[in-house]
Amino acid sequence: MANHSQFGFQDASSPIMEELVEFHDHALMVALAICSLVLYLLALMLMEKLSSNTVDAQEVELIWTILPAIVLILLALPSLQILYMMDEVDEPDLTLKAIGHQWYWTYEYTDFKDLTFDSYMVPTTELPSGHYRLLEVDHRVVIPMESPIRIIVTAGDVLHSWAVPTLGVKTDAIPGRLNQTSFITTRPGVFYGQCSEICGANHSYMPIVVESTPLTHFENWSSLLSS
Repeated sequence: MANHSQFGFQDASSPIMEELVEFHDHALMVALAICSLVLYLLALMLMEKLSSNTVDAQEVELIWTILPAIVLILLALPSLQILYMMDEVDEPDLTLKAIGHQWYWTYEYTDFKDLTFDSYMVPTTELPSGHYRLLEVDHRVVIPMESPIRIIVTAGDVLHSWAVPTLGVKTDAIPGRLNQTSFITTRPGVFYGQCSEICGANHSYMPIVVESTPLTHFENWSSLLSS
């Protein structure tokens, strides 16, 4: 959960988000090194006396052509690796379908019989003490932790986007189309997200709450809800 005056990312709760944070730090260090070098050269040029001698600097031109290409490769390789990891869906333990509506979510646990519910934002007037305004819902998505989860996302009216930052998940919900992604939660907890596609007047009132629990708690919850 993000807090006030926070500069960095939320604490990663999935392996994909851990990779994204690590790649962000890697790219930031490369950008910092480039900016430092450019500032040093600019300061050096301003402080040094100008020389009237003009020389042929083919070696320098070769270096400043090859060096940026190497830097781009160092950034592209880990980025492509993460992209392929995010698209990989391999033998999930649980399949969840999320359907976006104006302005709520419908969830279907396709591995269970008749386990479907709608998830609405809790109005501020009905919000219990200690809960987050505009982020709490009446029915949370409950999943088992440390289990591969596949989520299929679609929409029933307009464009939506199912996004939970701490899990590193953001998938567009498009009417008439099924998009899928997968994730694994590495720890128990409650993770908050919101619709990340402008979908109308109440776009900011479509929160997403994912509750990661141990497998035994999830089995008890699913049997209670489906009975």
